[in-house]
Amino acid sequence: MNRINFKELLPHIIAITLFLLATLIYVNPVLSGKKVKQGDIVNYRGMSKEITDFRTETGEEPLWTNSMFSGMPAYQISMKYKSNLVKKIDKIFRMSLPRPADYIFLNFIGFYILLLVLGVNPWLSIVGAFAYTFSSYFFIILEAGHNTKAHAIAYMAPVIAGVLLTYKRKYILGGALTLLFVSLEIVTNHLQITYYLLYILIFIGIAEFVYNFRNKQLPHFFKATAILFAAAIIAIGPNITSLLLTQEYSTDTIRGKSELTSNNENKTSGLDKDYATQWSYGKQETLTLMIPNAKGGGSGYMGQSPESLTDTPQQYQQIIAQQNHYWGNQPFTSGPVYVGAIIFFLFILGLLILETRLKWALLAATLLSIFLSWGHNMMWFTDFFLDYIPIYNKFRTVSMTLVIAELCIPLLGILAVQRIIDNPEIISKKRKQFFIALGLTGGVSIILYLLPDTFLTFLSERELTAFASQKASNPQSAGQIDIFLDALETARINIFQKDTLRSLFFILVSGGSLYLFSIKKIKTPVLITLLGLFIVIDMWSIDKRYLNNDNFESARKVENPFSASRADKVILQDNDPNFRVYNLTVSPFNDASTSFFHKSIGGYHGAKLRRYQELIDHHITKNNPNVLNMLNTKYFIVPDNNRQPHAQYNPNALGHAWFVNNYRIVENADQEIEALNNFNADSTAVIDKRFKTFVDGVTISSTDNATITLKSYAPNKLIYSSNTTQEQLAVFSEIYYKNGWNAYIDGELQPHFRVNYVLRSMVIPKGTHTIEFKFEPQLYTTGENIALGTSILLILLVVGGLGFEVRKKFFS
Repeated sequence: MNRINFKELLPHIIAITLFLLATLIYVNPVLSGKKVKQGDIVNYRGMSKEITDFRTETGEEPLWTNSMFSGMPAYQISMKYKSNLVKKIDKIFRMSLPRPADYIFLNFIGFYILLLVLGVNPWLSIVGAFAYTFSSYFFIILEAGHNTKAHAIAYMAPVIAGVLLTYKRKYILGGALTLLFVSLEIVTNHLQITYYLLYILIFIGIAEFVYNFRNKQLPHFFKATAILFAAAIIAIGPNITSLLLTQEYSTDTIRGKSELTSNNENKTSGLDKDYATQWSYGKQETLTLMIPNAKGGGSGYMGQSPESLTDTPQQYQQIIAQQNHYWGNQPFTSGPVYVGAIIFFLFILGLLILETRLKWALLAATLLSIFLSWGHNMMWFTDFFLDYIPIYNKFRTVSMTLVIAELCIPLLGILAVQRIIDNPEIISKKRKQFFIALGLTGGVSIILYLLPDTFLTFLSERELTAFASQKASNPQSAGQIDIFLDALETARINIFQKDTLRSLFFILVSGGSLYLFSIKKIKTPVLITLLGLFIVIDMWSIDKRYLNNDNFESARKVENPFSASRADKVILQDNDPNFRVYNLTVSPFNDASTSFFHKSIGGYHGAKLRRYQELIDHHITKNNPNVLNMLNTKYFIVPDNNRQPHAQYNPNALGHAWFVNNYRIVENADQEIEALNNFNADSTAVIDKRFKTFVDGVTISSTDNATITLKSYAPNKLIYSSNTTQEQLAVFSEIYYKNGWNAYIDGELQPHFRVNYVLRSMVIPKGTHTIEFKFEPQLYTTGENIALGTSILLILLVVGGLGFEVRKKFFS
């Protein structure tokens, strides 16, 4: 039996301690019970209110909610998958730390593991973990409330660690870690980040194949790859319910193909191109990887940097202080993607002095990440991916691809430092490469500082268009506008130059430290300490621009973000359990506050049903009264004379269900949505010809003596009572979704179909009947059974694999 070497364990113990301390110091308000006020989490509390209330009251998962967009699956809103035991392992890794400390700590641990697997000195690995974790974007998304994204990013590095370990012939340990961390990655439920991780793994796989092919070691490559594929397949198992439901649902959402034929040049088999590329990083904006304020940082007011206005004429200072601090071409942004001036310099240096196959994989992934982030600024490249690369067009916000660069750049940079530590003479041997790296970073910084407006623009495209329009409409003001624009550019150049000098300083001190080490003026511990200190000072201060103590509020305020307005209180007095509200005092289709109190025809979600989005675009935003009435929009919230929310009752709302005495068959989706422009929703149903067989042979006449009434409401179960003297066609003001909703008449399953583009309908026989709609997707039950079995298998395999390695190390 081998004894435990506590000297070997010491760096790891210190690492975990430092990670915990740094995390808790940075987000120290959490220690007094405060929480970050996150915009997306505020919306989450609104959109998930009905779901969480139902879960609390019944202990069941509703799987559906009527609180947003007139009704949609709850799969991507709020779900508890009890059979997925991997979630419990995730909690262990997060150490029950308060949010967002748990995700920050996970980033530290994950990247630290990756560097150790690559043979990096543990002390340098600590520095690398700080460099990676404090990348500005990771803190910006925490401030915004993109928690699942932050969670998924945190598991990217350890997944790569497991893969690389397997290719290093550590088949059992590598396979076990890959199995564990891939499952943890998927459990975060942010498939876009997982998809981007796959690109890095593909490039690593290509690099490994080329290396093994050249060295005639393909059997090893295929063995390792087979183990990794097996691990990935098993890792999917515990998450199968979520994945199956998401896959099934996605085809009917805005991430699936539209049936409408207009504007085809903008369409893909997933998201529309303009929607997918709305947040495209500018080519010049890519400088933010090295200079954080290359485009002004986050959206805000110039007055946030009063020192930038010192050269501004007095008469323009007030108006310039009100201009946007961000001058990039995204609609708006919370902040830049800044990997650090030091790390960017080390990355360039690594490209020039490293000779490993991993270098080429990381470079390729980084370049792809940058090119894809440009979106509509390099549309020929983006078009290819949207049209031909599987799954790519299912995701929006192309600038998010920079998470790939944010992992690859610090990884290669730290590997470069490790190479220098192992071989200090390499700088003298590759002096030219060293100074090229300094020139491409520090030298470029100097040139940009001296000649900023020669190479860069300091007005956004939107601003240029707006001011050009002002000049055209009022030519007499052109001269004054030009003076104003010059003053605005000068102020922004001041902001840019300040950060350029800042980056130059950190590049020079890090380069100087490496040079001193190479000529043996300082030793390894001093080099690592200096680099660590400079990196933390650099990154920490930038992150504090975007997530600081001002972003924290009392837990009570954060957990109860909405206060009922006078209009809300009036509407809440209505005892009807199921009607809808259209709130025009907010941005109705980008706001979930209404859903906190009511069932809204609007909401906030990136994966709403496509047909409903098309209904919004073609009819709801144009205030088509028949469409609003058929959705049972019983109340409007509008501003009163004092611009306060006022509840306005709609007496024409058609209620929960009604019988029609006429129907119209149309040929396709184009005709169906167009027909809603000119029809009476209370008497006519518009039916796609694909559903014609459901009404063949049905004779409809007067509905005067027929009644249909809602008797019981739950988000996943609605019960109606009908009484008719003859067969009738009923329309329900509920959203049609074929994958889960079943209709029953007197307990017997009966067919139902879609009418009016989005609603449910069915033929009701004469007499008195009980009609039930139940949401019971079969995939949920099947998936949960598979998830439980594979969760147990995964735990046994991981424990077995890790146990085998421990036994080999200590008992061999």
